This record gives sequence, C-alpha cells and structure tokens, in this order.
Amino acid sequence: MESLIGTGVALVTPFKKDCTVDKEALARIVNFSIDGGIEYLVVLGTTAENATLSATEKEVVIATVVEANKGRLPLVLGVGGNNTMEVVSELKTRDLSHFTAILSVSPYYVKPTQEGIYQHFKAIAEASPLPIILYNVPGRTSSNMLPSTVVRLATEFKNIVAIKEATGDLVQCFEIIKNKPKDFLVISGDDMTALSLVLAGGSGVISVIGQGFPTTFSEMIRLGLNRKVDQAFSIQYELAPIIDMIFEQGNPAGIKQVFESMGIAENTVRLPLVHVDQNLASRIHSFVQMSKK
Repeated sequence: MESLIGTGVALVTPFKKDCTVDKEALARIVNFSIDGGIEYLVVLGTTAENATLSATEKEVVIATVVEANKGRLPLVLGVGGNNTMEVVSELKTRDLSHFTAILSVSPYYVKPTQEGIYQHFKAIAEASPLPIILYNVPGRTSSNMLPSTVVRLATEFKNIVAIKEATGDLVQCFEIIKNKPKDFLVISGDDMTALSLVLAGGSGVISVIGQGFPTTFSEMIRLGLNRKVDQAFSIQYELAPIIDMIFEQGNPAGIKQVFESMGIAENTVRLPLVHVDQNLASRIHSFVQMSKK
C-alpha cells in the first residue's frame, strides 16, 4: 500500500452559514490540498462531522470529492461505527469503486473488550472488498485498541493493511512498529507527534492541519521519511503553535477557522459543536496572516 505512505488529510465538510453542505468550498479544499502536495485524501472521517451528516449529505460529499479529485490522488473512505452488522452491511452494499481503502474506527461508546474489538474487525475484514486501515482514537471512542490486538489483526488478515494511531502515545506506537508484520503501515493520527512517529518507523500521517498548510506539513513528513531530521523538525517547530490552536477548542472548529481566515470556506460547524471563540479566532487569523509573509 505505497499509496498510503506520506501525508493524507482528513477532509472537513464545509457548511454555508445556513449549515447546508458547501460543495464549492469542499472542491476548493480538495484542490488546495492536492496543489499543496499531499499524497491522499480521507473522506467522511471524524473531522468531516460525519455523525451530523444525513445519508443524502454523505453521498453529496463523496460525489463532490470524487469530482474535484478527478482521479489525481488515492481516496480513503471512512466506514465505521459501533454496530458491527451495520458496518458490514454498508461495506457489502456501497459503491466503493472510487476508493483505495477504507478507514474504520474502533467501536465507540460501548467500550468493548479487546476480544470484542478483534471480533468486530474480523467481521469487517471478512466483508470488505477493499484494504482496511484500523483507526484507534481512545479520546473519542473511550476504549484503547492495544498493540497486541493490532498485531493480531494485522497478522491474521491480509486486507488489514494499516492503522491510524491517534493516541499520541509514542510508546504504544513503538510497540506496534516493533511487532507488526513487515508491510503493515503505522500511520499517525496525531499531528503534533506525527514526525516523531515517522522517524521511529511510521509511514506517515492522516492529518487535520495538513489540509490547512499542505505544502509545509507534507514536506515535513517527506523530510522525516527521508531521515532529514533537522530540516523536518525546523518545520515542526514552525507549525507547532497552529497545531495546538486548531485543537484547543475542538476539531474541526479550529481548522475551519483556518479556512475562514484564508478565505477558502466558512467557519460554520453543526451543533453540538460551536465555532471557536473570538480570542482563538484572532490568534488563528494572526498565524495565518504571518504565514503568508
């Protein structure tokens, strides 16, 4: 899965002020990311406010991204949930012809055991016509997929090809890297520690900030993959303040404020999320303006 090495971005779903999907803004974000040099696009992940989109809106988002992409980059589709049978059904019925892989989150809210997580992904692996990227994000799911479970899944199912590891726990990531099958990819899901994970043997990142600053962030990851450590960390330190800021009051409120400041999209989010407060908006705007100089 060499197409998943480097920087992927977890696309937002831009909304107009009336909270309807802004297709034109979404196309601008896709083109901005591609022109900035990222390697692939992730559609309908957590950053897309997937939980607040209707089935019809999800189809609109997919169609918009596919059309804007025009086959230029690989596409990954978020297909996951805490109802295993529903996820399996979607994988069997959805048109996945435009996608390279699926990204499937570990079951949230219900807090399954490690055996339950294993059985969930076993069912998905047996149903999926595409390669699978596991997604571990305990801050949202309330359960941690342990390295032993990840390695077990990666070893037993050839179509489970990668994990997006969003714990921010580098020690846990190191354990996966040490014990994983040779071709299994460990992809960072945490922008601040992505470079460190790459230098430890990771394959890249699925990023939020990468769609706002695609040129610099994707270059940082490429430098890391090529072991140009000093140059890579120089970019890391430049971007660290904005990475902190975009998550300060929740994702994707922060990255949407970046796009507002750039004139690319509105900063509208759907309830129960709210846009960032004026203090944070001003700080984000100042960083964006400084980055243009």
